[in-house]
Amino acid sequence: MTSRWALLVQDVKPDLPRFTFALVSIPLISALGAAQPVLLKRVLDEHLVARQAEGLWTAAGLYLAAVLGSFVIEGLYTVALAVAAESSIYRLRQRLVKHTLGLSQRFFEGQPTGQVLTRATSDVDALSEALSQGSISILLDISNIAAVLIAMAWLNSGMTLALLCLAPPLVAMIEFFRRRMRVLFAEVRDALAALNSFTAERLSGIEVLQLYRQEERTQARFRALDAAHRDANVKNNFYDAALYALIDGISSMCVALMLFWGARQVGLADGAVTVGLVVAFVDYIDRVFRPLREFSGKVTFLQRAGASLEKIGWLLGVEDRITAGSRELPPHSPGRLVLRDVRFAYRPGNDILKGVSFSVEPGEVIAVVGRTGSGKSTLVRLLARVHDGYRGSIEVDGVELRDISPASIRRAIGSVRQEVQLFSDTLRFNLTLGEALDPERLREAVELTNAQVIADRHPDGLDQELRERGANVSAGEGQILALARAMARDPAIVILDEATASVDPLSERLLQEGIERVFARKTCLVIAHRLSTITHADRIVVLEAGEVIEIGTHAELLAKGGAYAALYAEGFENTIRVASK
Repeated sequence: MTSRWALLVQDVKPDLPRFTFALVSIPLISALGAAQPVLLKRVLDEHLVARQAEGLWTAAGLYLAAVLGSFVIEGLYTVALAVAAESSIYRLRQRLVKHTLGLSQRFFEGQPTGQVLTRATSDVDALSEALSQGSISILLDISNIAAVLIAMAWLNSGMTLALLCLAPPLVAMIEFFRRRMRVLFAEVRDALAALNSFTAERLSGIEVLQLYRQEERTQARFRALDAAHRDANVKNNFYDAALYALIDGISSMCVALMLFWGARQVGLADGAVTVGLVVAFVDYIDRVFRPLREFSGKVTFLQRAGASLEKIGWLLGVEDRITAGSRELPPHSPGRLVLRDVRFAYRPGNDILKGVSFSVEPGEVIAVVGRTGSGKSTLVRLLARVHDGYRGSIEVDGVELRDISPASIRRAIGSVRQEVQLFSDTLRFNLTLGEALDPERLREAVELTNAQVIADRHPDGLDQELRERGANVSAGEGQILALARAMARDPAIVILDEATASVDPLSERLLQEGIERVFARKTCLVIAHRLSTITHADRIVVLEAGEVIEIGTHAELLAKGGAYAALYAEGFENTIRVASK
C-alpha cells in the first residue's frame, strides 16, 4: 500500500501546510474529546449527586469550554483536510490527463476508451474519498481511541482492562474484513471499467447495431456485464454491512454490561464506582466504538483507493509515447521530405514497412497507392508522429523526424484522414480547436477549401453548432471541414490519407476543388483512392507488402506495364481500399 500511495507525493506536496495543520490538530482534538467525560463525571459526582452548588458553574464552564474548543478545532481540521484533499486530487487529475494526452496512438489502439475514461474519473474520485474521509481521519480515530483508553485507565484501570479483552478478536475481525474487501474492490473496479468500455463502444456504434438489429444481443451482453458489476458490489456491501453490524452489536453489548455491572456497584462501600464514573464509561465506550463503527466505511474508502491507485499507477507508468525531440522547424518551412530505408513494425519481427525510400520536393504532389495492407496508412502515421519507433531515416527539410519536437512537426504537417473527428461545438471551434488562430488565415483557409459553402448554409455561419460527432453534416462536408482545419494552420506539408474516399456526390465536387487548390499551394502526400486524385500527382509511389516497387508519373507507370498498370486496369476505385495498416 505504501508504494502505491507514493504516487501521490508530488500532487500532495503543495498542500503539505494544510495536511500538517490537520495532523497537528489531531492530538488537541483527541485531548479535548477525552476530557469531556472526565469533566462531566466531576459535575455529576462532585456537584449534582452530592448536591454541592459551590464550584458547579466553574466545572460546567470547563465542560462547555472543552465542547466548544473541540467543535472549533475539529471544524478547522475538517475544512483544512477537505481543501487539501480536493486540491491534491485536482493536480493528480491534471497530471493523469496530461500524461494520457501524450501517449502514442499505438496505446489507444490497444486500450478500450471506457477503461481509460474510468482511470481519470471514478478511480480518481475514489482517491478523493480516501484523502478527505479515509487516510488522515483514521489517524484521528486511532488518536481518539488512545486518548479515551488512557482516560479510562486513569479513572478505573480494572474496568478498562476488562474492556480491552475484546481488542484481539476485534482486531482479527477487522483485518479479515479488510483483506476480503480489498479483493472485492479490485473486482468492482475491473467490472466498472469493463462496463464503461462496452457502453462507450456500443453507443459510438449505435447506428451499426440498429442497422443489423443487434439491440437484443447488445442488451444481453450489457446485462451480463452489469450483473457482474452488481454482484461484485453486493458482495462488497455485504462484508461492509457485516463489519459495521458486528462492531455496532459489540458496542451495544459493552454498554449494556457496563450499565448492569455499574448499577450493581453504585453505592457500595468505599465508593469504588460512582454514578459519574458509570456515565463517563458509557460515554467512553461510545467514543471507542464510534470510530470502530465508522472504521469499516473508512476501510472501504482506503480499499477502493488502493485498487484505484493500482489502475492509475499502471496508466501513469505507461511510457508508450512519442520520443520528444528538441529541434524546431523554421516558421515557413519549405516542406522537403526525404525517406531513406524506412522500416517499421507494430510487433517485433513483423515489419509493415520494409525499406521504403522516396523524396517529396517542395511544391510537389506525390500519390502513394497500393492494395490493402501495403503500408500506406502506417507511413502516414509515422510522418504525422502518431506512431514512433521507426528505423531508417525520415527527414523534413534536412532535420531527422525523431529529432524534431512533436509540436513543431505537427505544425509543419497537416493531415486529413478518411475518418474525420468532429466535436459537439461550433464550426469555428472544429476548425481552430480552441486556438487563437489568425482570423485572416482562418478566413483564407475556409474560402480555399470551400468550407465557406457549408458555413453559408446556416444563419449563424461559423458559429453554427455541430451535434455530437458531426451528426448534422455529411461525410463529405466533414472532409471539407477537416481540410480547412489543416489549412488554417498553414502547414508546409499536407497529407491526405484516403481523404476523398466514401464522399457523397454532392460534396465531392466542392472537396475536389478544395484539394486542387491545396495542390497548387502546398507540398502534398496523397494516399490515393480515386483516379482523379492520382492523375493530378507529379509522381506516383506504388507500395506492395511494405516495399516501394514502382515510382513514376501516371503515364510512365502505365507505359511500364507493371503493378500500377495492373491496378489501373482493374479499376482503382474497385481495387484500392482504405488500408488500416
